[in-house]
Amino acid sequence: MGVVNDQSPDASATGGSPDSPDTTAAWWSDAVFYQIYPRSFSDSDGDGVGDLPGVVDKLGYLELLGVDALWISPVMRSPMADHGYDVSDPRDIDPLFGGIAALDALIEEAHARDIKVTMDLVPNHTSDRHPWFVEALAAAPGSRERERYIFRDGRGENGDEPPNNWPSIFGGPAWTRVTEPDGTPGQWYLHIFAAEQPDLNWENDEVFEDLATTLRFWLDRGVDGFRIDVAHGMAKPPGLPDMPEELQTGLLINDDDDPRFNNPGVHSIHRRIRAVMDEYPDAVTVGEIWVRDNTRFAEYVRPDELHLGFNFRLAEAEFTADSVRDAIENSLEAVDSVRGVPTWTLSNHDVEREVSRYAEGTTEAVGRDRARAMVLVELALPGAVFLYNGSELGMPNVDLPDSALQDPVWERSGHTNRGRDGCRIPVPWSGDTPPYGFSESPDTWLPMPEGWGGLTAEAQLEDVDSTLSLHRLAIELRRTRPEFAGEEVEWYGAPPGCLAFRRAEGRLVCALNTTDGPVGLPGGEVLLSSAPLVDGRLPANAAAWLV
Repeated sequence: MGVVNDQSPDASATGGSPDSPDTTAAWWSDAVFYQIYPRSFSDSDGDGVGDLPGVVDKLGYLELLGVDALWISPVMRSPMADHGYDVSDPRDIDPLFGGIAALDALIEEAHARDIKVTMDLVPNHTSDRHPWFVEALAAAPGSRERERYIFRDGRGENGDEPPNNWPSIFGGPAWTRVTEPDGTPGQWYLHIFAAEQPDLNWENDEVFEDLATTLRFWLDRGVDGFRIDVAHGMAKPPGLPDMPEELQTGLLINDDDDPRFNNPGVHSIHRRIRAVMDEYPDAVTVGEIWVRDNTRFAEYVRPDELHLGFNFRLAEAEFTADSVRDAIENSLEAVDSVRGVPTWTLSNHDVEREVSRYAEGTTEAVGRDRARAMVLVELALPGAVFLYNGSELGMPNVDLPDSALQDPVWERSGHTNRGRDGCRIPVPWSGDTPPYGFSESPDTWLPMPEGWGGLTAEAQLEDVDSTLSLHRLAIELRRTRPEFAGEEVEWYGAPPGCLAFRRAEGRLVCALNTTDGPVGLPGGEVLLSSAPLVDGRLPANAAAWLV
């Protein structure tokens, strides 16, 4: 990539994380989190669905991988209309996942291996089977029971039209009309997501007090924190005005001016949540924040709100040097004004897997090479990193048959949007045929494809050049090498299609080649590369660390 004078980066230092004692010492400020989508991780009881005892069974693997913390996607009691994001009892674990004793065992076993455990929290809405909503349907308009949710009279003659024009993120209108106890058509209730997920009314103090009880319930059981679902939701604009028709919204899409999200009142909610969290000084909150504007994003990670906020820029970036650099600079800038900690992720349960994204227009093998390169970029950056289960194996998305699709988006979109099931296929552990050790049952909740024998954890553990082995070594080096110290990033000049940056304090250099051919590397010793060097040069679609 060309030798660049160590004293002459091409841009001033960027980025930074809090320098106050309570954040620089925080375990989460540079942790590697591992997201477990429980349905798809490991099935212990042979019903084809992953569960918490299955997670316990794989803790040795996770310890070997070297992660610092787990993020467990929803396991609270739920009818599973949205695979756990419709919670009917926030202070219990669904029997499907093993019940509350299974979570207690997971916390104990994980802590014994020095792995933290965080769990998903869903404060924007409940299940329509939650006792509160059942009570609301049985109660009269204007009652205390209905005030916990957002019920409104309809518009038009006889109230036959929804109260406003808001669409659901999952397709269709965001309102459903109820039948009153006397059998007549009645009010409408708001559900930004599925009809089975009625939105809570966060102007009602009873709603917050119940959430505070939930927070303390799990923290007292040893949970180390929460990923907060739809952290930019909850607060609704006064009067619930119609949405301007020109807004760029759609299925699973919203922008910063969308009245359904990112309303100013959400910040007082997060301050109240933070006050509870501060009773547990080592615990962390990580917000799901789909907000593009950096000034508005930064508001969520002010010292009295969320500890961390998911920034999805790197997951959205194309595999080009300019796009990756822009995502990094943007993510650092998003938290710099409040001295916040940046976060990095390439995929999750809502996003197409990186192997498939990077393979678009080329081959899956090229996509996997690019994914290997990008994990080195991700792990070289300061801040907290989030890995999605299976990404360390190089899992691609799977194009499922229509009959197998379960995401509510598929049905609510009238079969026009295939939803997110393709990135939620169960993890392959061993063997050459489905279900690859995931379950004793061949009938897994989503079907597993043929030809994944080489992707299994068992096969990759025995291969020093595998994607899994690359992740293991990279995480170990990140934890143990002094070159990863510091919060600032310095950029170096690089040939077109390439980029290079340095951790200013530790002086680790990361180089990325997104071109079609090999390029020269900066000076220094190569610590790790995502692909073998070619005559000392970095090959196409590859990254390297140098010291």
